[in-house]
Amino acid sequence: LLLCLGLLVPALASAEAPGLAPFQASYIAAMDKGISLNGSATRTLEDRGDGTWLYRTKVDSLIADIDESLVLKWEQGRVIPLRYRYRLSGFLLKDREKSIDFDWDKGRATGKYRGKPFSLELESGALDPLGFQLQLRQDIRAGKQDMTYRIIDKGRYDNDRFAILDKEPLEGPGGSVTTIKAEKVRGENARRETLMWFAPEQDYLLVRLRQVEPDGTSYELRLKQAATGN
Repeated sequence: LLLCLGLLVPALASAEAPGLAPFQASYIAAMDKGISLNGSATRTLEDRGDGTWLYRTKVDSLIADIDESLVLKWEQGRVIPLRYRYRLSGFLLKDREKSIDFDWDKGRATGKYRGKPFSLELESGALDPLGFQLQLRQDIRAGKQDMTYRIIDKGRYDNDRFAILDKEPLEGPGGSVTTIKAEKVRGENARRETLMWFAPEQDYLLVRLRQVEPDGTSYELRLKQAATGN
C-alpha cells in the first residue's frame, strides 16, 4: 500500500503544452497480502495565486498515514519543483520524513533522507518523487507516448521511464469511461509491475493505479470522486 500510494492521450499531440487546472480527487486504496487492508487517499492541485501551485497527496489507512506535498511552478509545459516534503507515520511504524529544496538560481538541490542531509547539482528538467507524477499526467495529456524523467529521490538521481500501452474501458464512479493505460518500464526480467489508467474525459486524471510486487502482494488505487476547475 505504501509503495502504491507513494506513487501515489489524445491521438495527436497538441501544438502547445496544456496548462494546469486545479482539481480535487479522492481514491479508495487497497492492499492484498493474504488479507485485505483498505484506506482512502486524496490528491489536490491548488493555484496559490502567486505564480506557484501546491500539489498534495494525503493518505489515511489502518497501517499508515502519508502527507506528501510539492510547491511548484509551471513553465512552458514543465513542472519546476521548488519545495518537496514527505511524512509517513503509522501503527508500529517508525516515522519517516524526506525533504528536497530546489534552488534553481544557485543550481543546487538540498534535502534530507533518513535524517542525513544531501546536496546535488541540479540538472535541467530535474523532478521530485511527487512532481514527476503531475508531469506524467500532463505529458500524456499532450499526446506523448514514451517519457523518461530524471528524479531526485533518496538523495540521488534516478531514471524512470513510462510508456503508453493502449486504450481500455474502465468502470468509474459515473460508469464506464475510456482510459489511457500506461506502464512504468522496467528491465526485461523485472518482477515488479506498475500500471496506471488516465481518463481523457476527466481531464486525464489518474483513475486507477495497480502495482504488483515480486512476492505477489498487490496495491491498488481507484478513483472515488473528482472535481476539476476553479
